[in-house]
Amino acid sequence: MPDPRAVPADAPATPAGPETSVAGTSLSRWRRIGPVVALWLLAPWAAECAWGGFTVDDYPLVVAFLGPLYGSAALLIRETARRTGGGWPAIVLLGAAFGMIQAGLVDQSLFNDAFLDDTEFADAAAAARATMVPGLGFSAQNALGYLGGHVVLSICVPIVIVESFVRPSRRAEPWLGRFGLLVAGLLYLLGSLLVFSDDGGRKGFLASPLQLSFAALTALVLIGAALLPRWRRGRRPGEPAEPTAGRAPHPIWAGVVVSGARLAVDLVPNWIGVTIAVAASTFAAVLIVRWSRRTGWGQRHVLAAWGAGLVVAAAGAYLAPSYAAASPAQALVADLTVSLLTLALLGGAFWRLRAERPGSSAPLPGSGSAG
Repeated sequence: MPDPRAVPADAPATPAGPETSVAGTSLSRWRRIGPVVALWLLAPWAAECAWGGFTVDDYPLVVAFLGPLYGSAALLIRETARRTGGGWPAIVLLGAAFGMIQAGLVDQSLFNDAFLDDTEFADAAAAARATMVPGLGFSAQNALGYLGGHVVLSICVPIVIVESFVRPSRRAEPWLGRFGLLVAGLLYLLGSLLVFSDDGGRKGFLASPLQLSFAALTALVLIGAALLPRWRRGRRPGEPAEPTAGRAPHPIWAGVVVSGARLAVDLVPNWIGVTIAVAASTFAAVLIVRWSRRTGWGQRHVLAAWGAGLVVAAAGAYLAPSYAAASPAQALVADLTVSLLTLALLGGAFWRLRAERPGSSAPLPGSGSAG
């Protein structure tokens, strides 16, 4: 006698039950918001902690207090670049604009000659005064350090790490809707206002009208350059590289080039050092753009290039003091924690990309690199 509980082989599939549906919905929701949360949390840590600026005990406070500023900025910049099709050129330019707004208008550290005098970086700040720009009252060396640090650590490093963990198809897609963009924008404005008004943020300093105008105009020029249509003209997915371009080198070479440029920024605290830093950064940028147009350039190359900036910062943490004096034990724990987190983040990202075919990521508009 047939078992009444048996299900015929040709019977239609039974719809998923409530538990399966709820689990699937939760997983789908996490896949949507997970990268957003990860980027929001990673940006303030990479910006202020990855180079040894704070001890481990300060990490939660840094993320909570600076998350609205750094995390929201990274999200807004990524969304703008992905929605306009500007890719990494737009992200870099918008990151530089964010750095100018942050250092020139929000905390005004770019123009405040005494900004670091009450920290462990007082001696370095004094040395940077050898490169003061006449009339505008800021150190060219500090400007390179501030803007370069914001572009690499505050914006590009967290974006490339989080994008490396998602599916290739999602790397060029927006992650926020209108409501998410509104929330991120409001949080960024709130975070900027908190830093501007906090005693430890702007430190009671107010830049001159000329200095504020210079910072605002520079930021507007960078934003305008980021939105240029030219970044949206480039090699599309699956389109062959330029006939004479050749093949992209191993990703490690992208990391080596960027590492050299990052190390050159603080090589010598005078105008010779500034010249070397500008030349090294320009050389690295030109070389990376040329390589990105070659066959085989992919997300691993992009991760190696920007990840090198994080590696340099993590290595420098053993030499750099924190803002506030810390015991040798606290400093060592913080430096080791930075090293472990850097290895975990980059190692996990490269492991996630291990099965991807080189060049499978959507190329970067305007340069052909993985976007």
